[in-house]
Amino acid sequence: MKIKIIVLSVLVLVASGCATTGKTDPYEGFNRSMMSFNDGADRAILKPLAKGYRAITPQFVEDGIGNFFSNLNDPVVALNQLLQGKPGLAVRDTGRFLVNSTIGIGGLFEVADGLGLEKHQEDFGQTFGVWGIGTGPYLVMPFWGPTNPRDGIGSIVGSFGFAPRYLNDVTSRNLTYALAIIHRRAQLLDAEKLVSGDRYVFIRDAYLQRRDYLTSDGVVEDEFLD
Repeated sequence: MKIKIIVLSVLVLVASGCATTGKTDPYEGFNRSMMSFNDGADRAILKPLAKGYRAITPQFVEDGIGNFFSNLNDPVVALNQLLQGKPGLAVRDTGRFLVNSTIGIGGLFEVADGLGLEKHQEDFGQTFGVWGIGTGPYLVMPFWGPTNPRDGIGSIVGSFGFAPRYLNDVTSRNLTYALAIIHRRAQLLDAEKLVSGDRYVFIRDAYLQRRDYLTSDGVVEDEFLD
């Protein structure tokens, strides 16, 4: 929690200090240094864990874990649909959560898709964007990765909707967090093969275009989706 408070403070200060620069990446030097730091930590700890996880986990189990964490996020998605003025989608996403939580056995099985309740991606960073709040400059935060003040603050707000954080048993809570992080990292192993040219520029542009695409509900063109 202390780390999140520190990150939140940094994001607020950077956003206020760069509100009028009009530059997407005024902190490129800092960002490249942080990316090198994160890459080193990733190579030493997280990537080996992700490879080991993928090596010992059967695909159907990995799929079930992914479905479980995706389902846990659907109430946050529904809330953000409502905050963005889309009550119909909020109801559908709530229905999706209820179907997968019951028929899908706690979200381990993806049942709602077959009923026409497709998955959506909405978060507080997108909601802030819909409300007209600017992104602020591109930032690479230690142990966090690519973000910007708007999305970073949105991620911190959204973290309060992650149900495992309210587990009373500290061991269970920490293990759930660790599994979520390692699983997410494992999902990125194949995507790394797509990176070409200047790795920093590629990841920065991919992140910015992806966030623009999500915030505008796909209105902008996103070549990285291809």
